[in-house]
Amino acid sequence: MSLARDIADLGSSATRLDTVGSNLIINGAMTVAQRSVSAVAAGNPNYPSVDRYKAWEGTDGAYTVEQSTDAPTGFTKSLKAQVTTADTSLAAGQYAQILQNIEAQDCQHLDYGLSTAKTLTLSFWVKSSKTGTYCITAYKEDSTGSASTLLFPKEYTISSANTWEHKTITIEPDSQIKAATGAIDDDSGVGIAIYWNLAQGSTYTGGTDGTWSANTNHFATTNQVNWMDNTSNNFYLTGVQLEVGPQSTDFEHRTFGDELQRCQRYFCRTYPHGTATGTATSSGAVCSASQASTVYMSAGTFRFPVEMRDTPACVVYSTANANTTGKVSSDSTDGTGSASFILATSAFIHRNNDGAGVSANTFLKAHVTADAEL
Repeated sequence: MSLARDIADLGSSATRLDTVGSNLIINGAMTVAQRSVSAVAAGNPNYPSVDRYKAWEGTDGAYTVEQSTDAPTGFTKSLKAQVTTADTSLAAGQYAQILQNIEAQDCQHLDYGLSTAKTLTLSFWVKSSKTGTYCITAYKEDSTGSASTLLFPKEYTISSANTWEHKTITIEPDSQIKAATGAIDDDSGVGIAIYWNLAQGSTYTGGTDGTWSANTNHFATTNQVNWMDNTSNNFYLTGVQLEVGPQSTDFEHRTFGDELQRCQRYFCRTYPHGTATGTATSSGAVCSASQASTVYMSAGTFRFPVEMRDTPACVVYSTANANTTGKVSSDSTDGTGSASFILATSAFIHRNNDGAGVSANTFLKAHVTADAEL
C-alpha cells in the first residue's frame, strides 16, 4: 500500500471516529453554555444554561441551573443546580428533573424493537450537599406515537456530602424493548431521554428499581429524595456518557469545537461565544449597509453554522439596546424587525415598514437566536 493511501486511510478513520463516537450524550463534559454561564431559573420546562440539558421545575419551590467550574479531576466544567426556594412537602403531582433528549435517528444502532436490542451503560460524575437515594430514568419514547413509551427508573446513592462520586448504571433491554412496539422511529424526534430526578411527588414514584415499565408516571422509586427541601441543597453533574455495552469506558473527551457544532444542531446564535444573549454589541451581528433612505430593508441572512434538527424558532435582538427583542438597529436607532423565510439552514432578517425608516449611509444590524431543541 502506498504512503498516500496510508495517509488517506488514516484521515478517513479519524473522520469516522469523530463522527460516530461512543457517547450518545452531547456536551457530556458541560463545556458548552451558549445561552448563559450564569444562574438561570429552571422552568416548566426550559433550557436555562448548559447546552442540551433541559430543566423541569414543577414544585412550590424553585431552583437555578448554571455552568460551574467545580469539577472532578479530568474535567473543567459541570452543571450546577441550586435550590433557591424550598419545598419541604411535595404534593403528589410535583417534580424537579434535569434531562437530555437524544434524537431518534441517533438511536437506531441500539436495535430497539428487535431481539438483538443492545444493553446500554450510563456513567456520570455527581456531587451534592444532600446525600441519599436518587433515581435516573431512561425514557424510551417516540415522536410519532407508533411505538410504546417505556420508562426505566434506576436508583443510585450519593453517599458523601459535597464529594464528587462516579456512578455507573446498566440499562438492559427486556421483552418490552425487544418487542416490535419497543422500536424507535428513524426520525428527528426524541428517541431516548435520560432524566436525573431531583424530586418526585407520589404520583411519579411508583417505579420498580431497574425495571422497564409502560406506566408513564414511573420516573422514580419511593426511595427518591426530596432535593427541593432546603435552600442549601446543590447538585453538580458532569462527565455524562451513554454508550452501548454492559460496561463503562473512559469518558470520550471531544474538542470544544466538535461539541459546539453538535450543540448548534439544536440551538445557535450570532453572538460570539462567551457573550451573553441580549448584550448590546455589534460583534458577530447580521449586518448590511443602507446607501439611501428607505422605509425598510434587509439586515442580511443568518446562515446557521450547521443544518439544524428542524426549522427553528428565531428571536431577533437589537444591537443598540440590551435585552431588546423584535428590533433591528439602524446604527444606534431601533426599528421593528423580524426573521422570515426560516429554514433549517438559514433565516432572513429584515427591518419592517414601521414608520421609523432607515437613514442613508447607515448599517442595519441585528443579533439572532435559533432554537430547534427537542
